[in-house]
Amino acid sequence: MRRSEWLLAAFFIYIAALALVWPLDRAAQAGLGLANAGIVAGLALLARSNREGVAMPRDWYALALVLAAYQEVGWFAPAHHAYSLERFWIYWDRLLLRDWGLKAAVEFFGPLLPALLELSYSLVYALAPFSMALLYGYGRRRRSERFLFIFVLGVLLAYAQFPFWPSEPPRTVFPGEDAPSLDTPFRRFNWWLLEGAGIHTSVFPSAHVSGAFSCAWGMMRALPDRKWAGRFLAVMAALIAVATIYGRYHYAVDALAGLGLSAAAVGIAALIEVAREAPEKDA
Repeated sequence: MRRSEWLLAAFFIYIAALALVWPLDRAAQAGLGLANAGIVAGLALLARSNREGVAMPRDWYALALVLAAYQEVGWFAPAHHAYSLERFWIYWDRLLLRDWGLKAAVEFFGPLLPALLELSYSLVYALAPFSMALLYGYGRRRRSERFLFIFVLGVLLAYAQFPFWPSEPPRTVFPGEDAPSLDTPFRRFNWWLLEGAGIHTSVFPSAHVSGAFSCAWGMMRALPDRKWAGRFLAVMAALIAVATIYGRYHYAVDALAGLGLSAAAVGIAALIEVAREAPEKDA
């Protein structure tokens, strides 16, 4: 299997094992176990085929499994949140938004920047497919694994921690506090999307931020000859990180932790590449 597929297989095995020791009902434990056994089997079956025609489905299957991973960690949401973490984290948000003037700076020129931030936040789910499409468009499909490994690792490092940091976003725990003064259609869309597809397990670390920055770092390594792509994605990731705080979707510590995880992902990828190149140089 590819390295990204090993990551996904390990994650779904981890979730199935975690479910057995978590206070979930037997039906949920059995369901996660069976579903994840099927997912791992699907990865193994695709890996056994060496046909070129299977390479593209494997790329997109990996991206689809990232969405499945998100839904599965939703099973670990507690019945009731104590909000102890949130009451600690909100201190830094108040400092950043009020005392340091982030909220006022974002809204200084009216609805333009708030709308851009909300639009960027809503596009976070499109960054990985966009990146894959760029690789295909530039005839670099064979480099897709370089991108996928960093992106998948950055996201799964966040998802794997969700059950251990039970928390809810500031927009629900502290409704109205430091909320954006300006409403936009993009903000209403984001609220609608989160109400329908959001989970209530954790907001720490921010998978939005870790995934967005991992996309940027992954594209820089997979498509170094098209520097605009990685730079564009890095700008988008920065906008998304600010949007998560300004829009009250995440706490500042969530965004910072997400950035750290993306750095860890690209660092691990670089170390693996160095380790693989060392025997070749010795030979």
